Amino acid sequence: MLFSLDERRPGEPFPDPSLAEKDPDGLLAVGGDLTPERIVQAYRQGIFPWYGDDQPILWWSPDPRMVLFPDDLHVSRSLAKELRRGRFQVTFDLAFDQVIESCAQPRKDEPSTWLMPEMIAAYQELHRLGIAHSVETWHDGELVGGLYGNALGSVFFGESMFSRMSNASKVAFVCLVRSLSRTGYSLVDCQIFTPHLQSLGAGLIPRERFLSLLNDSVNDLRRFPLEVSCA
Repeated sequence: MLFSLDERRPGEPFPDPSLAEKDPDGLLAVGGDLTPERIVQAYRQGIFPWYGDDQPILWWSPDPRMVLFPDDLHVSRSLAKELRRGRFQVTFDLAFDQVIESCAQPRKDEPSTWLMPEMIAAYQELHRLGIAHSVETWHDGELVGGLYGNALGSVFFGESMFSRMSNASKVAFVCLVRSLSRTGYSLVDCQIFTPHLQSLGAGLIPRERFLSLLNDSVNDLRRFPLEVSCA
């Protein structure tokens, strides 16, 4: 059953994620709005917005869920060598707008983007509120890769990444996870399966387990790392 949310009621609760559709996997609700309150409420319940051109706002909670436990981070030999080379500089929250706008650019195999202008504006507001964060990878002063997501409790909810140079987004991800681990974060939500994330150590877990972990971690008070630690 697909639930409908009323945009005139920003505090309206989401339905139980266990009621999400199986096909398409995880589709739970339609409509509502993209206020910070609504988005934070969604993430706390294991739900995220994801929709494309000419679609209403769609809310998802897939089963299984792609996650990374920081201790499971996998760094291949070639990526470890890249990190030792030090040709990239990694920063946090230095160019959030540039990162999210770069993530919104259509990919080679995807003619359109899911990052609508209203979505970009919503996450920019979350960034101003200290909830959304960016990781930037630079080469010779040029932004060549990065990612962004939300930090709530001891969970980082990854949203999207981009790369203009080989390994640029992987370096950003590794530095983020290692920094989160040193700060006491327990989980990185990767949302859905991709081979790219699997190669970095992420894996699928049942939605029920994910929601249990989320309930234990999302209210744990942690600060987003201020310093980058890639080693």
